[in-house]
Amino acid sequence: MATDTHKEKVSRISAKVREFYDLKKPFRVFHGSTNSTRILSFKADELIDVSDLDEIISIDTKRKVAIVEPNVPMDRLVAATLQHGLIPPVIPEFPGITVGGAIQGGAGESSSFKWGFLSQTTNWVEYVQGDGTVVMSSPHERPDLFYGAAGSCGSLGVITSTELQLLTAKPFVEITYMPSGNFSKTIDMIAERSKRLSDFDFIDAIAFTKDQSLVITGKFIYKPSGKIRRFTRAQDQWFYLHAQEILDKDEVVTECVPIKDYLFRYDRGAFWVGRFAFELFGVPFTRFRRFLLNPILNTRKLYQALQESGASQEYIVQDLTLPIEKSVDFLNYIDSTLAIYPLWICPVKPEPRSPLLCNGIDTELSINIGVWGPRIPDYDEFKRVNRNIEKKLAQADGKKWMYAHTYYTEKEFWNIYDMLWYKELRTAYGATTLPTIYDKVVVKKHYSVNAKRGLYATILGTARLRIEK
Repeated sequence: MATDTHKEKVSRISAKVREFYDLKKPFRVFHGSTNSTRILSFKADELIDVSDLDEIISIDTKRKVAIVEPNVPMDRLVAATLQHGLIPPVIPEFPGITVGGAIQGGAGESSSFKWGFLSQTTNWVEYVQGDGTVVMSSPHERPDLFYGAAGSCGSLGVITSTELQLLTAKPFVEITYMPSGNFSKTIDMIAERSKRLSDFDFIDAIAFTKDQSLVITGKFIYKPSGKIRRFTRAQDQWFYLHAQEILDKDEVVTECVPIKDYLFRYDRGAFWVGRFAFELFGVPFTRFRRFLLNPILNTRKLYQALQESGASQEYIVQDLTLPIEKSVDFLNYIDSTLAIYPLWICPVKPEPRSPLLCNGIDTELSINIGVWGPRIPDYDEFKRVNRNIEKKLAQADGKKWMYAHTYYTEKEFWNIYDMLWYKELRTAYGATTLPTIYDKVVVKKHYSVNAKRGLYATILGTARLRIEK
């Protein structure tokens, strides 16, 4: 792609942002797709369409960097860099997550114990400020914006490009599954292995019950030894079900997985929440039926159904990070109050210079816990459960990933995050007319829920983001 084409896009966006700024009118950014679980609604006269910022501008094999626009999804990024024998250090687990969404949403994955969030693997980010000015930010140039915008959900400006660091890729990942027992033993095993940076490239865990968890480590390798395991084809077992089968054997198992299958191993079934669709329709949750319904059981399709149906207002979707020393207590809380399983457990290296991601998490390692639970049709009870999780998380000095539902009052929210710092940063970069991060993430409206309609719309290809006149 020619660089001047990118410049033309940025110039158009800059001019549009300036128009809104001069009118002192808030706007929202329309990317064309979303991985948010909040029900999104856009007004046509209050949005800036950046959906065409979806190109990989260049890949420099000598410097091992890629310059990309923000709407490049992870599967296309991986495919492009692997052609050069390279891979980004952090790849979020869903193929449709975009680079810009990962930066502004605070995305990480099982390599984050070593590299931190994806935003920590960028060299610089190009922004259109809230007043239309185009600026570059990096650890050395406007570092306050560079670190402050990570996890800001676009409330400080519009990302238009970024330079990503790359690593030498190997075609396979050797995975070892290790039964780890209860929460305490699991966290201890994660902590011990997270210190061995040269031994492992990936670490995460799945808790199936309070006393049955599986720690999963991965290592890049060039040549597989033994049978190759796959997870991305229709006939393959869903990853978490495969892991559960190994846990039932109660033995350590090692196997080799192609790199793309490992990186996107949770795509089919969206970790495990795809099983709720079977419950909703009363369809037996069998491997044969998962094979038949495979075209609509990937994360892109499930997110479409979620937006179309409003079903996220009946299913618990909380993604949390907290200091490692408080993680066992929090896991016990989830067990005793909700008994939601499986739970995803992933170690992350904090970035204290990014207040919206990690401020207050004063530890060398934090623990990301994915709490994705079954249907609660009564909205008042649903909200109460979410509020209780938030209160417990605040007591543990934890933060949440902003793609999930937020029910904090504004006062509670700014007791967790530094409002004075945030306001000063918004003022410095002309972002005061943009919606605040609280405005963007808090659930304010209760939409009617029709989960079956959402799935039907997805099957028929009519599911869409809401754009109102």
